[in-house]
Amino acid sequence: MANPERFDALVLGSGEGGKYLAWHLARSGRRVAVIERRLVGGSCPNTNCLPSKNEIWSAKVADLARRGGTFGARTGPVAIDMAQVRQRKRNMVAGLVAMHLELYEASGAMLVMGEGRFVAPKTIEVSLNEGGTRLMAGDQVFLNIGTHAAIPPIPGLAAADPLTNVEALELDVVPEHLLVLGGGYVGLELAQAYRRFGSRVTVVEHGPQLAGREDPDVAAEVRRFLTAEGIDVLLAATALRVQGRSGEAVSVTLQTDKGERMLDGSHVLVAVGRRPNTEGIGLDLAGVERDAHGYIAVDERLATSAPETWAIGECAGSPQFTHVSFDDFRVIRDNLAGIDRTTRDRLVPYCMFTDPPLGRVGLNEAEAQRQGLAVRVARLPMEMVLRTRTLGETTGFVKVLVAADNDQILGFAMIGPEAGEVMAVVQTAMLAEMPYTGLRDAIIAHPTMAEGLGALLSKVPPKL
Repeated sequence: MANPERFDALVLGSGEGGKYLAWHLARSGRRVAVIERRLVGGSCPNTNCLPSKNEIWSAKVADLARRGGTFGARTGPVAIDMAQVRQRKRNMVAGLVAMHLELYEASGAMLVMGEGRFVAPKTIEVSLNEGGTRLMAGDQVFLNIGTHAAIPPIPGLAAADPLTNVEALELDVVPEHLLVLGGGYVGLELAQAYRRFGSRVTVVEHGPQLAGREDPDVAAEVRRFLTAEGIDVLLAATALRVQGRSGEAVSVTLQTDKGERMLDGSHVLVAVGRRPNTEGIGLDLAGVERDAHGYIAVDERLATSAPETWAIGECAGSPQFTHVSFDDFRVIRDNLAGIDRTTRDRLVPYCMFTDPPLGRVGLNEAEAQRQGLAVRVARLPMEMVLRTRTLGETTGFVKVLVAADNDQILGFAMIGPEAGEVMAVVQTAMLAEMPYTGLRDAIIAHPTMAEGLGALLSKVPPKL
């Protein structure tokens, strides 16, 4: 083996946690290189989080334009220009990539574009995008290689060239009939967006409800407002085989409780989960072990089985959110500085960016029951929050779980406008271990969405 270039730190992958760690280490005077095969800054600014929310907002504008007369704004027929929707998204992505390149330049971290593969512990051979190879070794190595959309082994599906979330955001036409396989967050967000762009949309979910990790009342409300917009939902339906080609004509044969059923569409979108990008990169040569699902095995400080080697974000089995990857960076950063910090007992919030959105933090009722925790539950329709009356957006409800034997908030869910922002208020109270009564009795500005917390928490049943 030729002598490799030496670095204090190598980061494989430029996703959220990896790039922040690289910038931090480089600014502190260390020689750092980041190896990225394609997406400068990772998937979030390029193909996933931000691009999807960009196009979802375009769909929201289309919906508001159609309903303009309700607000006194008289408009004519609304037409969708998907090429312009895509261009708006592409412009945002280009700006984000430029920003990332500036941050790399300012930090002093070296960005190497190419495909990296371990050839020995802490040693990576890079097939450069521009041609040629580089052999690089680091005193410390950090893996931030992410995940990709899973394509299940349904006969004919791969040959149908289905859309994933990436390709769905690159369409320049409105699908005539979009078949969405998967009723999770990605599938539902894109299903609603394309319905608002003008597609006929059918969602096929293998499980008994949409948004499978949520309580039944939350899932039922999500289904209610999606079907009210004209989205067809098929539950407890299993795709048996696929024929045709997405973008032309495609047929999916389903197994339902009433027997087999054929579903015809113009496009098919697969949104049934993700797989780690851990195959074929020489992790065995690096001494890095994986778990039964292919994720990199790490301890609570994100250290792998290999010395001086860590993993960050989704590839390490962390919850699949950009904000968790960023916190993984902070865990590693602090431990490198001698500050003891772990991933144990993190309070992880998340949002589903349908309209209205879902925001949730902490436990739901099903999780509390599985853990044997007695809880008090309060629920409030969004129409009781007066801000929703001013917006004309009264769909949804808000729910809180409070411990039965003390006043600690254990969980919160909201379907309604600005759910993520209101959720952050509750999360702050939970982190501070504030009793729910403190938030209940707070003076909150009127009329705001957060004002509804007072009314909600006033409905918490008394302790037994």
